[in-house]
Amino acid sequence: MPTVRGTLAVISSETPPEPDSGPGGADAAPAGGSEFAPLLRQIKDAGLLKPRKGYYALMAGGNLLALAALWAAVALLGGGGSWWVLALAGPAAVLSARTAFIGHDAGHQQIAAGRRANRLLGLFHGNLLLGMGAGWWTDKHNRHHAHPNHVGKDPDVEVGALVWTRAQAVERRGVAVFLTRYQAWLFFPMLLLEGFALKAASFRDLRRLAARDRVVEGGLLVAHVVGYMALLLTILPVGQAVAFAALHHALFGLHLGCSFAPNHKGMAMPEEGARWGHLRRQVLTSRNVRGNPLTDFFLGGLNYQIEHHLVPSMARPHLRLAKPLVHAHCRRLGVPYAETGLLASYALALRHMNAVGAPLRGGRAQRPR
Repeated sequence: MPTVRGTLAVISSETPPEPDSGPGGADAAPAGGSEFAPLLRQIKDAGLLKPRKGYYALMAGGNLLALAALWAAVALLGGGGSWWVLALAGPAAVLSARTAFIGHDAGHQQIAAGRRANRLLGLFHGNLLLGMGAGWWTDKHNRHHAHPNHVGKDPDVEVGALVWTRAQAVERRGVAVFLTRYQAWLFFPMLLLEGFALKAASFRDLRRLAARDRVVEGGLLVAHVVGYMALLLTILPVGQAVAFAALHHALFGLHLGCSFAPNHKGMAMPEEGARWGHLRRQVLTSRNVRGNPLTDFFLGGLNYQIEHHLVPSMARPHLRLAKPLVHAHCRRLGVPYAETGLLASYALALRHMNAVGAPLRGGRAQRPR
């Protein structure tokens, strides 16, 4: 069973200890030490650092059975030549997202006790089943967890198709200016390309890996692409196979993007040189999404983003149970704890993106950064 010391070691490997200072209540950590340590002890004492192998075994096994049933249905409909087979691209995208969430949890060491077992689970669900590199994603995602919303440190707020600050926006040139002007309107349509972008990024990242990892990860990525194409072309005519693949990846990218979009966009963005302790760094930059079991399913547990960022190795079903402890602890410290509904979270994220692009439209940003 993970100990407080062991969990702190995992956290400190991603987020070096720093003095607590910054917005939201008290300016410094209590005289007794870290603001986070008492909360971590509470979480441990509640048994929320225990692994949930049975939960993950059932979830992963059920997901594999559902995938098998789905492809059997594709073969049945496709074999008859019916274009209704495209209706199955939606369920395929949902199951792909479930697979991605399992890979996400494996990357955070949530599933198995050892790193090797979690690594194998990540390779199976990411590289082989999805064509999404576990090495690429883990490196990128750990850097995000270490410095969420921190420009220059968090890869999720780097300049790309979208930008996240006014300083980034005014540097745009050419076609990128148009994208930034209307990025709030283009955000959801652009997510339709994300399923393909994830695969492309995984292949590009192979150059960064050591030779052995490059062979393993690259081999599994190629096996995914070849297997996926062979499966579709075996059971569907070429036109239907291309249409199914395009729709499947478009809906998968949309689903995955909608699961990550509510979590940090529009939240605090630390200035250069800011030194916030672990608790404030994670809580002030993250937003929870209220909901119900359906919301939990749709977002893969990422709606408990604050709890997940505070203790990334905590098993997914424990995030909901940790929430009252985290909320009460933040209230005692006077640290704002952001939580809103799903649609409201999208509105906040889009409002931020719209405000960032306002200077390029000749307007004024509502929340300049």
